Amino acid sequence: LLLALESRAVFEWASLALAWPWLKRAPKGDGHPVLVLPGLVAGDASTWPLRKYLEELGYVPYPWQLGVNFGPRGETLPKLLARVRRIERKHGRKVSLIGWSLGGAMARGLGANLPDSVRNVITLGSPVQPHPRATNAWKVFEAVSGWRTDDPELHQLAQQQPQMPNTSIFSKADGIVSWKVSVAAEAPLSENIEIAASHLGMGVNPMVLWAIADRLAQPEG
Repeated sequence: LLLALESRAVFEWASLALAWPWLKRAPKGDGHPVLVLPGLVAGDASTWPLRKYLEELGYVPYPWQLGVNFGPRGETLPKLLARVRRIERKHGRKVSLIGWSLGGAMARGLGANLPDSVRNVITLGSPVQPHPRATNAWKVFEAVSGWRTDDPELHQLAQQQPQMPNTSIFSKADGIVSWKVSVAAEAPLSENIEIAASHLGMGVNPMVLWAIADRLAQPEG
């Protein structure tokens, strides 16, 4: 039923224009760089509205520039690690990471491996707790990534915990990823925010965007 209701994402995308004047009243950015990772079988076009919003607030948003996200296969993770380091060197500042769905799980892995380069990790409807088949997209993931969802190495990658502030934004109405695996384990620098949203509309949902703006505006650390 929740999967069928994902069609409501159309209304979330439409509501973005109406909410834009209100969204511009969110806390302003301090100019630090933000790398945005798309979800499974999605690319940078899907995150363009979010990056445009971050630019309006005063951040320097970056697309991931790796085409369609087919998961952590081949040289994807080494290229992402190198990209974060390049962005950090360019600005002389730590990089915040935002990941939608699978992109969020990958962002957490980047944060865990680059503790001195990443300032903040924010995930949107992402599986932050390892559970092989707690999504309606696991067959697609296996088909395009080359990984089996029960692979022990993949499970180990999913268990990596970022040591910097990290926020998981989730919805109990998510029709793709079970909200239960989007709830991050309690820790001093970890938090969860529940918002009513579809999975496919989460990256443009006005309440999600406001929460992102609020968290990015927190002082470093």
